[in-house]
Amino acid sequence: MKLFSSQHKKPSQQAYAVVTGAGSGIGRSFALELARRGGTVVCSDINLDAAKETVSLIQELGAQAFPVQCDVANAEQVSQLAEHAEKLMQNPVTLVINNAGIGVGGKFDEMTTEDWQWCLDINLWGVIHGCRAFVPKFKQLGHGAIINVASAASFTAAPEMTVYNVSKAGVRALSETLSAELKKFDIKVNVLCPTLVPTNIIKNGKVPHKGILDYALNNLAFTTSDKVAKLTLDRLDKDKLYTIPQIDAKLFWLMKRAAPNLYAKFLGTSYRLMK
Repeated sequence: MKLFSSQHKKPSQQAYAVVTGAGSGIGRSFALELARRGGTVVCSDINLDAAKETVSLIQELGAQAFPVQCDVANAEQVSQLAEHAEKLMQNPVTLVINNAGIGVGGKFDEMTTEDWQWCLDINLWGVIHGCRAFVPKFKQLGHGAIINVASAASFTAAPEMTVYNVSKAGVRALSETLSAELKKFDIKVNVLCPTLVPTNIIKNGKVPHKGILDYALNNLAFTTSDKVAKLTLDRLDKDKLYTIPQIDAKLFWLMKRAAPNLYAKFLGTSYRLMK
């Protein structure tokens, strides 16, 4: 197995990367951008055919990639993914992007235990499993990088999104904790917190008002998954913890941090007026 230089300063350049949820959306954009930066990518997805499509696109760029089927809600499958990735790339993994996720929305008292379990298993436990599988390997290697895909929902706390908000708040808290804990091991952490990005998350999720959300995704997103992936990798290279890509996300972030009580009142009043 070839060793990767511990003096590698930019983790997105010539990375040996694993991307979960790489079959579409932000995950596919991450995989393609890493390939453009000279990387080798293991494209993981629960939908193997979608992962293979991403691999084909990467191969068209002249880069190397491998498709692997993996359900991130299953800890054993994620552990096997980490082992298999090293064998496929014949190198230690240097970057993991825990991207796989689903959308779940609805009023709090209408959400079932099954809704909570499904969302938390994928959105939160999937990221936890990914970090648990790769952090020990990065420590042994002497360096590494993690990107966890959360959401602006992790701090905006919008009504009728309780399950999703909680799952993404957990991802952000995990990322913040790991950033502090792993610095001494030269392991970089970035957490991505976008608002609307045109992906399949609404189509494949369980959310109310799909027609309105689909319109918003296609007309009010202010960005693309390709731009989000590029920006996030650039910020990872600069050792930045947060990537908040859109202007609306930045405004909510500033409002919440500057005046949390006022923000909560604003949110409640806005929701009542909308109803």
